[in-house]
Amino acid sequence: MAFVKDMLRMWAHSWKRFISIAMITLLGVAVLTGIYAGCRDAFRSTDRFFDAQGLHDVQVLSTAGLSNGDIAALRKVNGVAKVQAERSQEVTFDLDGRKSATMQEIGTDGIDQPYLQEGRMPKKAGEIAVTRKFIRDSGKRIGSRLTVTPESASSDTSDTNGTNGADGTNETSGTDEAPSFPTKLTIVGVVLDPQNLSNPDGYSAMTSFRSTATTDYTFFAPSDGVTGTLYTSATLLVKGAAAESTFDESYENTVKQVTDRIDGTVKTDRQKARRQELLDAGNKKIADARAEADKKFADAQSQIDANRQQFNQQVDQIVSMQAGAAAAGAAANGANAGAAAAAGATTPQLDETTRETMRETIIAASPELTQAKQQLDQAQSQLNEQKASTEHTLKTKENELKTSIPQVRWYVQDRQSLGGFSALKSDLDSIQSLGNAFPIVFLLVAVMMSLTAMARMVEEDRSLIGTYVGLGYGRLAVASRYLLFALLACLIGGGLGLIAGFLGIPAFLLVVLQGMYVMPGLRLEYDWLYGSLGIALFVVGVLAATIYACVQEMRQTPAALMRPKAPRAGSRILLERIRPVWNRIGFLGKVTARNIFRFKSRLIMTVGGVAGCTALIVCGLAINDTVADLGIKQYRDIYRYDLMVVSDDSDASAMRTKVASDGRVTSSLDVRIESGDLTVAGSGDGDSGKAGSSGSESIQLVAVPKKHLSDLGEMVTLQPVSSGILGTSGVGKTGSLKLDDDGVIVAQSAASALGVKAGSKVRLTNGDGVQATAKVSAVNRNLIGSDVYVSETYYAKLFDSKDAKNTKNSKSSEDSEALTWNAMLAKLSGSDTSQTDYAESLEEDSSVMKAVSCAHMADSFKFDLMGAVVALIVALAGGLALVVLFTLANTNVSERVREMATLKVLGFFDREVHHYVNREMMILTVMGVILGLPLGRLVGGMLTMALNMPSLYFEVEVKPLSYVIAAVATMAFALLVQLFVNPVLDRIDPISSLKSVE
Repeated sequence: MAFVKDMLRMWAHSWKRFISIAMITLLGVAVLTGIYAGCRDAFRSTDRFFDAQGLHDVQVLSTAGLSNGDIAALRKVNGVAKVQAERSQEVTFDLDGRKSATMQEIGTDGIDQPYLQEGRMPKKAGEIAVTRKFIRDSGKRIGSRLTVTPESASSDTSDTNGTNGADGTNETSGTDEAPSFPTKLTIVGVVLDPQNLSNPDGYSAMTSFRSTATTDYTFFAPSDGVTGTLYTSATLLVKGAAAESTFDESYENTVKQVTDRIDGTVKTDRQKARRQELLDAGNKKIADARAEADKKFADAQSQIDANRQQFNQQVDQIVSMQAGAAAAGAAANGANAGAAAAAGATTPQLDETTRETMRETIIAASPELTQAKQQLDQAQSQLNEQKASTEHTLKTKENELKTSIPQVRWYVQDRQSLGGFSALKSDLDSIQSLGNAFPIVFLLVAVMMSLTAMARMVEEDRSLIGTYVGLGYGRLAVASRYLLFALLACLIGGGLGLIAGFLGIPAFLLVVLQGMYVMPGLRLEYDWLYGSLGIALFVVGVLAATIYACVQEMRQTPAALMRPKAPRAGSRILLERIRPVWNRIGFLGKVTARNIFRFKSRLIMTVGGVAGCTALIVCGLAINDTVADLGIKQYRDIYRYDLMVVSDDSDASAMRTKVASDGRVTSSLDVRIESGDLTVAGSGDGDSGKAGSSGSESIQLVAVPKKHLSDLGEMVTLQPVSSGILGTSGVGKTGSLKLDDDGVIVAQSAASALGVKAGSKVRLTNGDGVQATAKVSAVNRNLIGSDVYVSETYYAKLFDSKDAKNTKNSKSSEDSEALTWNAMLAKLSGSDTSQTDYAESLEEDSSVMKAVSCAHMADSFKFDLMGAVVALIVALAGGLALVVLFTLANTNVSERVREMATLKVLGFFDREVHHYVNREMMILTVMGVILGLPLGRLVGGMLTMALNMPSLYFEVEVKPLSYVIAAVATMAFALLVQLFVNPVLDRIDPISSLKSVE
């Protein structure tokens, strides 16, 4: 019992160490669990929402639309739980200029169901539900009416690759009808599209550079009033996928098994079958046209034949009359009256030659008969010509049918192809990667501080430890006094850290996340396993340090422990050997130098602890600076043009005329811009980037005219980059990179994510969905977006195929060598504000699809989520620095109580004692700051390398002000700690402190 009482008394006496260990554990556990819990809560709530709304696992699109046969084939695929055929139509309407929307049919099979936020779901024809973004932009409300106009290509089936289909389908197939929706609409509800959770009332500007929407808005309509048997897409739910988290690898593997099956035989067979359906439909239309023409020609021929027969009968009658009259005259002039009578009783028989001669003579003698014969002959000739012409036309159509109908292509996509889903996942993954890295530093600092504190605690009780061991207490029992002390501190600190980690930090992160995304049903949850492991991690680290401290002392005999510890042997420090410097240092300065460098353990612990905290602060500020400069670097340094204007192919000429007529452009470059994909398949041979690398990235394919390849450098800064280490990259000289006909130039943001380098082979998909293998000639410095630059000649070499020519918006066979330059890069005159206003005015023109001002993008680019996390990390790092300095300062004082007492006896005033002790701490703090500043830059580089996000490359940037802030903050914490330490120095009693320990 006395042993326990003494242990409790010892614990109470060491309350400062207890608080230090508890606080360090609290901060470490909070960092370890907080960011993880916030991201996990967001992941889980989003996954529950997706399951409740039936967000599709797989989406199938086709360049020729989908038929009932396609849907039936998908239902037979092993692993498919449900298939929903969907119809949609693109429409336009007037809302402060021409706006576009997608009319989306609300499926009846429970897939991709919109989430009702206000009002009710549409039920009757003409009723629609709209998104909150449309309500905000339009100022309309529930009950408002809207009239829309179907786009000219409303029958197209759109997909995320920019491939349109069904144009040729509807022209050649009479059985398939494109979807058609009512045009006079009434808003009855406000919904959330599960495919896009972006918050229109939050930080919408920050993700605009990643927007993949092809239309401005989405309207949801019921099946009532929708016509058409051709489906724009098919959405699928996979068996067992709902039981997995949509953000886990297990979910991706489950879905991939089904997509692989569809990509196997089903996709190939249905592509061929669908094309054959189109061919059969075309052949049927030709056969029907031939049958109808043959019937008309037969009727016409019958009419001509009847008229000719009547004509011939009339002529033959005249011939017979003339022949009979001639025979009668000849008989009357003869001698035999009987013969005359016999001849008059019968018509004389004429041979065919004589009869034909008489016909021609009679017709020639009669103008009426001549005209009638000519009319009959002309009618027959015209009929024959029409028959020949029709047959030639039908033969031509038969020959052209196979070439006029392109090969049907299917696109099988999973949730990763949804822009809203991939943006949310990448944001949370990047934050979670930070949450996985920073706790390591906290753990190392916690172990170091615990070792320092517990080593000092054990050393203070060495005589008591020797006494207990001498009395027969086991070493384990004695060590348990300190192990239980450290364990209790860790458990209390860890428990408080779990509260902060599963409640405080997630609540803060989720507030920021909800400013970016709408996540219904979001709630905070506790993870017992992760929380317990988080505490256990720090418990193990701190107990290991405590065990080490106990073993170091208890390896001695009880007699040695009960005697005072021998003072360290005197030794010279390196500075003493530099005589010119040493001789000029005052007495107290020499004492300070000896105290700092002779006690190496204290030097290492103090400098290491301060350096770690400073590095954390610098690291957080480095990430903040890197993100803050992304927009400026990209849109002012890399993009040298001021305006990018994009139009439809049909409006390209009108767009260029419009921009030229405004007189704002000082120089320009016509290009072709398409949305596509860049894919790297893991091969391991080094030709495709990193060995074993794989992945796909959405890109902006920019084709440059062959006569203006040299002008690209005037609009875009071309700088070759090479892979570096720790977040750095080697950047070549500006202008040293040239676009040629031997390969493509890939943006650094895409190359970094996929492991692509100069000389790699990649798979490019253009705007028509045509794929080709291309060589990467260079990697260009690029931070935002994924541009791939290709020359006109190399583009034609890659994509100049029959499929490309026959695909919508691609080149015809007559002008296959000429691309349509649908975009313009231009430099403008005027201020940034005027350039932004000009870009906004251009978007109101009907010939302009998109106008982007670089000045506006540079000013509006934000990444608030990362800024919030950085602020959190800097605050926690500052708290850790304060605790570390407090622990080290108190340990330093407790080790030198007799020294301080001696100084007081020698006549030092309290302020002089303060200066004597604090000067050492400040010097050690400065040394830690000097070491921590470059260390923070190093750690920041490694962390930014881990932040792989779609279309973003983090080029590490640390501003001088950030170094100053980190150094000043650490020094301020050191000064603050002095305010707590000085009273402790004042309370040192020289008499009791200098008593002999004997």
